[in-house]
Amino acid sequence: MAIVLYNSMSGKKEQLETIEPGKVRFYACGPTVYNYFHLGNARMFVAFDTIRRYLEYRGYEVRYVQNFTDVDDRIIQRANELGIPPRQLAQTNIEDYFADAEALFIRKATVHPRVTECIPEIVSYIQDLIEKGHAYERQGNVYFDTSSFAEYGKLSHQSPEDMRAGHRIDVQEEKDDPTDFALWKAAKPGEEFWDSPWGPGRPGWHIECSVMNALYLGEQIDIHAGGRDLIFPHHENEIAQSEAHSGHTFARYWLHNGTLNINGEKMSKSTGNFIMTRDLLQRQDPRTIRFFLLSAHYRHPLNYTEEALLQAEQGLLRIDRALQNIDHRTQALKQIEGVVDVTGKSLNPDVAADIEAIRESFTAAMDDDFNTADGISAIFEGVRRINTRLTETDIKMADLQAYRSVLVELLDAIGIPERQVSTLEEEIAGLIQERNEARANRNFTRADEIRDELKHRGIVLEDTPQGTRWSFEP
Repeated sequence: MAIVLYNSMSGKKEQLETIEPGKVRFYACGPTVYNYFHLGNARMFVAFDTIRRYLEYRGYEVRYVQNFTDVDDRIIQRANELGIPPRQLAQTNIEDYFADAEALFIRKATVHPRVTECIPEIVSYIQDLIEKGHAYERQGNVYFDTSSFAEYGKLSHQSPEDMRAGHRIDVQEEKDDPTDFALWKAAKPGEEFWDSPWGPGRPGWHIECSVMNALYLGEQIDIHAGGRDLIFPHHENEIAQSEAHSGHTFARYWLHNGTLNINGEKMSKSTGNFIMTRDLLQRQDPRTIRFFLLSAHYRHPLNYTEEALLQAEQGLLRIDRALQNIDHRTQALKQIEGVVDVTGKSLNPDVAADIEAIRESFTAAMDDDFNTADGISAIFEGVRRINTRLTETDIKMADLQAYRSVLVELLDAIGIPERQVSTLEEEIAGLIQERNEARANRNFTRADEIRDELKHRGIVLEDTPQGTRWSFEP
């Protein structure tokens, strides 16, 4: 079955056909590094990391580029507030990005270019646009002439007239048209700048991605991805300047992820309805966060609530419990059979059919525009099948290992690592110790809270004369 993906350009699903057979040139807009990234950013980064992983799972060689915008008005403003150089702020936040991304199991891109590393190429690219009649200079600023690109508006499906209606025209405006956008900005007092044929300045936002695409993927790419809020003006402007520069189609497919709301409302710093990923990582298992972010189709809105996060945790525990049950049954069989290596052992035909059905169901879901929600449902159905088989007395070790392998394989395809049992056992042991201390101090309220917390996570406590024992709910 072929992979189909929803192309924002055409407004419909299309079969994936890459420029080079078996290879994918994939560009995803990265962060502007003026602060930590928030949970909405995390959703975008996790979504496209997962798509990259799945493409590789399906056998594609993926060259994945994610940029860092390390020069920007927000970086300058934030650096001034903190009293530090903008470049220092950007470097610190890039390091923080990698730390938080790694915590969410987001793999590093093939290349992470920075704007400040590409200034000579940006200047040359802008000069080419001027020479081709697509850009003009005004008082040290350079603007792209949208009237020179006949298809301007084709991604956002807006006409130039509609775009003009949304612009307020300043009496001091030096652009020829309100829809024209900056390729190069003349330096302001106190700002970092670079020399150019038009005087000292720095790049505009949109030109940066076009140049980094050309440098690291070529002037034609397969997939360009970003948040829905980037369709206009950022991606629209990228298309205009890229295709005006090269004379041919820039990206074959445009992918855009949906919004993330907090308790049913749009995220907003001003109202406090806002979550930094780093803050959430300090109080929640990162596997659970990633699992939650994948619980809805990447194009659909996703609503964060504490209850939704808890549901994600419980769902992940169902899978973890199935893996642990397989391990317990395997250990029991080892003691009976004395077998460790099951390589080459034939599977029970019913087990082999289960494995094929689980994998095919998962692949069918993910091939359909990377539907992680249905992909996770396929994994849950696999867990149900496995739990049923585990009740049978004639199950063999080869069957158990095949079940285990397919669960781990599919989780890995969406970037969910297997939970380290030792870590889980340490966490439960710590809670049991805290509960015992609470009981000894006659703090029965806290003791009951711990029991209820563990029960909510599918873990049952049993108090015996030999101490407290725990097990997963059957």
